[in-house]
Amino acid sequence: MPTAKPQKANGAGVQQIEVGGPQPYAVQVGGGLLSQVNVPEQQVTLIHPEDLPPEFVERVQRQLGPVLTLSVPPRDECKTLDVMAGLLSRMAKAALPRDSAVVGLGGGAATDLAGFVAASYLRGVAFYTMPTTLLGMVDAAVGGKTGVNLPEGKNLVGAFWPPKAVWCDTDTLATLPPAVFREGAAEAFKHGLIADPSLLGRVLDPEFRPHGALLESTLADAIAVKAGVVSRDLTERGERAFLNFGHTLAHALEGVTGQATAHGEAVGYGMHYAARLSRALGGTDLTAHTLNFVRWQQPTPLPELTYDLISPYMARDKKADSDGMRFVLLHGLAQPYLARVPEEILRREFVGWWEDIQGLGLKS
Repeated sequence: MPTAKPQKANGAGVQQIEVGGPQPYAVQVGGGLLSQVNVPEQQVTLIHPEDLPPEFVERVQRQLGPVLTLSVPPRDECKTLDVMAGLLSRMAKAALPRDSAVVGLGGGAATDLAGFVAASYLRGVAFYTMPTTLLGMVDAAVGGKTGVNLPEGKNLVGAFWPPKAVWCDTDTLATLPPAVFREGAAEAFKHGLIADPSLLGRVLDPEFRPHGALLESTLADAIAVKAGVVSRDLTERGERAFLNFGHTLAHALEGVTGQATAHGEAVGYGMHYAARLSRALGGTDLTAHTLNFVRWQQPTPLPELTYDLISPYMARDKKADSDGMRFVLLHGLAQPYLARVPEEILRREFVGWWEDIQGLGLKS
C-alpha cells in the first residue's frame, strides 16, 4: 500500500506528515511540541486523563490561554457514554459556543473520547489532539475515528471527525513505563506487516525507545502508513479496513477480559492469530515474525480461554457484515486482504494460537 512521506517541518528534528482527504491536516512529530501548540479558537475545552503528569497539562494550558480543563478516568475507563455525557454537560453549562474547540491531551482512549465529544457538541466543533503515548501517536490520533465503548464491545459508538492538527511530542514518551511503550509498539509493528516491512526490524531495535536514535524516524514512518491509508479511505469503505490486522481477536480479548487486557498487548496477541489464519489460507508463513513480536513485547498473560468463549466477541467486530465475520489477512508482507474464514479453521487455529502463546511462558 502507498504511504505518506514524512517531511521536515519548522523546528529542529520535527517531522511532518500530511493527511489528505476532505479535511486535510498535518501531524507533527518531534520533541518540545507541547510548548508549540497553536489553536486559533478563543474558547477551548482541554480534556485529559486524570493520571497525566500535571506538567503536561500546565504546559498546554499556557499555550491555549483561557481554557475549560476537564479530567477523565485513565485509559479505557473514560470511554463510556456516562463519562461523555458528563463532559458535554460541563461544556453546555459553560455556554461554550459553536466556534470553540476541543483539545484532547493524553493516550489513545482520552483522545478517542475527546474527538467524539468534539463531533457531538453542538453537532460538531473544532478538534485538536496531542497524544502522549506511543499507541496514541501511531494509531488513535490519526484518521479521525472517535468513539466510546459499550459493555457489548469496543468502539461500537462513535463518529468520523478528523482533527484540525496533531502534535506528537516525543518527549512525553520518556515518562511511560517500558511495558506501556512496548504496548504501543504493536501498532507500529502492524504497519510493518501490512505496508512497510522496513518497520519490522526497526520497531524491535534497541534504539527504538524514548530519546533513542531510531525513535522519531520510525514513529514518523509508522504514522505515514496510516496517513496514506486514511487519506484515500476516511470512512473505511475499502483499504482502511486493512489497518485492523490483528484487531478482530484483539477487541475480543479486551471484551472478554472486561478491558483488563491492554489494547496494544491484545493487538500483539491478535496479530499472531491473524498470521496463523493467513498461513492456513495459503499465505506466506509470517508466524515467526508475529510470535517474535509477542515474545519481545512480554504482554500480561491471558486468563484461560476457549474458542467458544471468545467467538461471540469476535462476531461483534466492526468488520462483520450481514454474512458474518471477516478477517484482515496477509498473502505476504505488505499484501493485506479481507476474507471470510471457515469455522473449522478459526477453531483449529485458535487452539494452535493458544498453544503458541502458552509456550512463551509469559509471567505476570
